[in-house]
Amino acid sequence: MRQLAVSAGFEIAGELSARRDRPDASFYVGSGKVEELARLAADSGAGVAVFDVPLSPAQQRNLERTLNLAVLDRELLILEIFAQRAKSSEGKLQVEVAQLEHLATRLVRGWTHLERQRGGLGKTGGPGEKQIELDRRLISARVKRLRERLKALGRQRRTQRRARARRDVFSVSLVGYTNAGKSTLFNALTRAESFAADQLFATLDTTSRRCFVGDDLEVVVSDTVGFIRGLPHQLVDAFRSTLEESIEADLLLHVVDASSPARDAQMSEVDRVLADIGAADVPRLLVFNKIDRIDRAAAFERDACGTIRAVFLSAATSDGVEVLREAIAERVRAPRTPAAESVLSPGVVTQAAGPATSLQK
Repeated sequence: MRQLAVSAGFEIAGELSARRDRPDASFYVGSGKVEELARLAADSGAGVAVFDVPLSPAQQRNLERTLNLAVLDRELLILEIFAQRAKSSEGKLQVEVAQLEHLATRLVRGWTHLERQRGGLGKTGGPGEKQIELDRRLISARVKRLRERLKALGRQRRTQRRARARRDVFSVSLVGYTNAGKSTLFNALTRAESFAADQLFATLDTTSRRCFVGDDLEVVVSDTVGFIRGLPHQLVDAFRSTLEESIEADLLLHVVDASSPARDAQMSEVDRVLADIGAADVPRLLVFNKIDRIDRAAAFERDACGTIRAVFLSAATSDGVEVLREAIAERVRAPRTPAAESVLSPGVVTQAAGPATSLQK
C-alpha cells in the first residue's frame, strides 16, 4: 500500500491500522478510529486519506464529510496510477472506461447538484429529469463510444496475432505481479529500450518484439501490464483486449520477484487473474528474477519429465538470461501443455555454472 501511495505521487504523512470482525456500514472502520484518523490528519497536515480496502460509495462519502479530506480507496488509487501511466491511445481509452464505470457507482446522492431540474420538454411544470439521470446517461453514452473504439483496436490486435500464427511464429508473453521486473527482462531478451523503473505499473501498454533463442529460433515476446492484489474489475474488463496477448500465447513467462517476502502470495494472485481471463491452461515457465538482491547464483530446475520448469536469474545484470533463452528454445522445439504449478516444490536445482545443490524454499 505504501508503494501504491508513493507511485501515485503522494508523500506519506502517517499510518493507522484497524482490526475489525466485519466492516462498519457507515465508515468501514469504527467511529473511534475515524476520530483517531481525523486527529492524525490534523496533526500531520495531510490532505488525502487512503484506505487499503474497497469502500462503498456511502462509506467514502461519509468519511469525506467527517474527515473533511479527500478519501481514496484501494481501487480508486490504482485507477489514479493507471491514469498517470497510460501513454498509448489504447491505454488511455482503457483507463477512461474504467474510471467512468467506477464514477457511475459514485453518483448516487454524491453532490447537492444532483437534484431535480426544470420540467420535461422545456415546460415549467412537471417533475422533470434529475441531474443524476442525465449524468448517468452521458457516462453510459461515453463508455459505449469508447468501447466501440476499443473493439476496433482489439480487431487490429487479433489480425496481427493471426498474421503471426500464419507465419508459425512462437509467441511468448511476460506476466507477473507488478514491479517483478518484467520490462527489464523484456529489454534483456529483445534488446529493446522499453521504459523500465522500480515502481508499480511502470508499463501499461503491451509491447511486442522479435528475438532469437537457442539455435537461432525466432519467437515474439510480449510485455504486458502487471497484476496486483485487489485489481479493480473495471480495469480487468477494460484491459481484456490487451490481456488477450496472454490468452493466445504459446508460452507464459511468469516473472516472480525472488527477493519479495510476499512471493508466494503474489504468485497466487497472478494465478487467480490468469484464471479470470481464461489463461489458466496456457503452458507456463516460472522465472525467478532479482537473484542479485538475495545473493544467489543463476540456476534452473527441471520437472519429472526433464523439462526446465523454473529459471533463477537477474534481468538487471543479465545473469541467467541465456539460460532462460535455452529454456524457451526447449519449449519451442518440443511444445507441451502441462498443468501449471504456482509454487515451487522442493527439488534439485542445476547451477548455470557449478555443481548441483538442493533447492531451499
